[in-house]
Amino acid sequence: MIQIHKKGKVILAGAGPGDPDLISLKALKYLQIADVILTDRLVSPILIEDHARKEAEVIYVGKQCSKGIWTPQKDINDLLVAYALQGKLVLRLKGGDASLFSNVLDELQAVKKNAITYEIIPGISAAFGAAAYTGIPLTARTYSRGVRFLTLYDLNTVDSKQWKDWATTEDTLVFYMSGQRLDVLTKQLLNNGIETSKGMAVVQQATTPNQKTSVYSFESLQTQSLPNFEFVPTLLIIGKVVNLHHQFSWFTENYTTESYFDNHKNMYQNAI
Repeated sequence: MIQIHKKGKVILAGAGPGDPDLISLKALKYLQIADVILTDRLVSPILIEDHARKEAEVIYVGKQCSKGIWTPQKDINDLLVAYALQGKLVLRLKGGDASLFSNVLDELQAVKKNAITYEIIPGISAAFGAAAYTGIPLTARTYSRGVRFLTLYDLNTVDSKQWKDWATTEDTLVFYMSGQRLDVLTKQLLNNGIETSKGMAVVQQATTPNQKTSVYSFESLQTQSLPNFEFVPTLLIIGKVVNLHHQFSWFTENYTTESYFDNHKNMYQNAI
């Protein structure tokens, strides 16, 4: 049920991994009535163009270091608070899921501190979108009974014990935001004894028309050197389940080097 408060309200919602049809019905309803929408480049532009209220103020709060675009988290927090205190319905629309690698804690603390009513709406994470659109089950009998969601954002926090655990686990490993560290990741896993029967899928721009999936075996990676995948979003899936890709892949990929998420960059009324 949609609830609106006269003192303003903040909605923290996941928009899904890229395909605009993957947004939840509840998040879509809020998108259609929000006064202010704070969004980022991982949200499908089509969602804003086709479903946002025409009078809504749309603010791009992107984080794309490779292009020099970076909105400090404090600025995002301040915007959420400022608009909500004006009595407006504010939608913070995030790519993927609202609670997975999304800085949602900072935003929760900001609205809570200012006694602002809020709501959290889950979304389909990039991991689930990539798994579905590549035909790679994250868990499957005889292949993997567990899955871990990880990031190599700070390599200094990964010690030898951790590398060994990742290399020898039977769980599927899913790495977010780690395409630029692909060479280090593969070398460390091989050096720590990963089974060469396991595979790695590098999925770029998952669930969008520009999706590209590259699959490697760790046997071939013993001698093959891979480039770093600088474009984000890039997601890595590692494990025996990757071997199922060629059998169950169903999505037709029409990859281009142009970013799907940048095609509509002029749609935003404001940019921080």
